Amino acid sequence: MFLKAISIFTVLMLMGCTSDTATDPSAGEGEIRMRMVDSPTAAEAVVVVVNRVEVHAAGSDSTSGWVVVNDQPASYDLLELRNGASAILGSARLKVGRYTQIRLILGAGSYVRVGGTNYDLEVSSGFQTGVKLNHTFEIEADQLYELYLDFDAQRSVRLTGSAQYRLVPVIRVQAAAVSGSISGTVSPAIAGASIWTTVGSDTVSTYAAADGSFKLMALPEGTYTVTVESMSSAFVGASFSGVVVARQQTTSMGTITLSNR
Repeated sequence: MFLKAISIFTVLMLMGCTSDTATDPSAGEGEIRMRMVDSPTAAEAVVVVVNRVEVHAAGSDSTSGWVVVNDQPASYDLLELRNGASAILGSARLKVGRYTQIRLILGAGSYVRVGGTNYDLEVSSGFQTGVKLNHTFEIEADQLYELYLDFDAQRSVRLTGSAQYRLVPVIRVQAAAVSGSISGTVSPAIAGASIWTTVGSDTVSTYAAADGSFKLMALPEGTYTVTVESMSSAFVGASFSGVVVARQQTTSMGTITLSNR
């Protein structure tokens, strides 16, 4: 499999009167915003086309309860969204209440680039019924609510035949209120490090940037073992246990120096 690990994080943010870029919402409403960020892959590009983003109100039937957050089609190169960089998927007013699902309607034109060649990503139900994510959350007046959607491309992008790729989304949903992040810098930067940890059975990972800096995002509050591996055989990797993540905080690991072999 050419994909080592990749994640898309979509952030759903309910903004009340604290918003600094939109007019104040009416009583009982807020503004929902979505951002997308990414973790690494060995591919040269992974482009996903999103035609529409929706959420589903509790107590509504399966067809009438969907509220559109964004219906302007856009494409996103996930590899440009690493180590804290993000892209806004859309925003909309959202009524106070309970919501039980998120739905992404994907569009034609998604592709993966491997060895300089673009290969179409086949998306079956994502075009019509959409990718549905079960997650119950409450929207409260004048409160901020965030959700991270971790899109695991290692399991989601599958080679199904000769130069044929299928997108079968595997997505982890994580509430920002009970999550944090881990940051640091790997030295020397030429080691080309990958950094990863696990959340249950899921792997959350990233590649260090050109200057060696990294950030692992959307980690539930808890204690982690962080592994650093070099893509160069000249350096020895390292593992660090007992890394504590607190909610809505970033834990800095400082500078991690890899030894020469």
